Amino acid sequence: MNLPDTLLGEGWYWAAWAVWLPLFLRSLRRAPWSCLKESSRFNLWLGTVVVLTLIWSLQAGIKPGLSLHLLGASILVLSFGPPLAFIGLSLVLAGVTVNGGGGWFGFAANSLLTAGVAVFLAQAIFRLADRFLPRQLFVYLFVNGFFGAALAVLGVGAASSLLLAVAGAYPAAYLLEEYLPYYLLLGFSEAWLSGMVMTLLVVYFPGWVATFDDSRYLAGK
Repeated sequence: MNLPDTLLGEGWYWAAWAVWLPLFLRSLRRAPWSCLKESSRFNLWLGTVVVLTLIWSLQAGIKPGLSLHLLGASILVLSFGPPLAFIGLSLVLAGVTVNGGGGWFGFAANSLLTAGVAVFLAQAIFRLADRFLPRQLFVYLFVNGFFGAALAVLGVGAASSLLLAVAGAYPAAYLLEEYLPYYLLLGFSEAWLSGMVMTLLVVYFPGWVATFDDSRYLAGK
């Protein structure tokens, strides 16, 4: 998803800035910056941002604002928590924008759709799974790493399609037939990417994953 500066009316973009800026400042205040004092954790966060910038730059689309790309939001949420994930994905979008992948006027709207919606859904899935499902390694990886990642992508697709339809950028019927179905395929790819990355991190570097605790998911405490 990458809205150009002229696809929606100016009111939509100003409204997006009014929502995004306080949310970003709130994330800056609440982010656990102390966890990045460890060089390995900081390198992982920064490296993930750089890799995702490259991945987001590889997007496919046939019309303005109807682009598709992997997100990686679940990886950042599970590894660093929602505030650092939202900040990291906003930096990813900034890098894509600097490289000519979009305009700055639409930056807030794009960030809310890709970073905001994805981070919210990934965190919601984690909280629901942690509260209602058994605390087991398989549940953590499958529900959060695979299912949560796919749901985040589908949520971004649904939110983007809804916005474009309500704003009158594209007919709802066209979005339902020619755009939204592709998010099902993208969700499958996102699930495998996030699931494999989280499996490797949990197995080899569990200390790097903020939401994973050996005593909870291996010992069942």
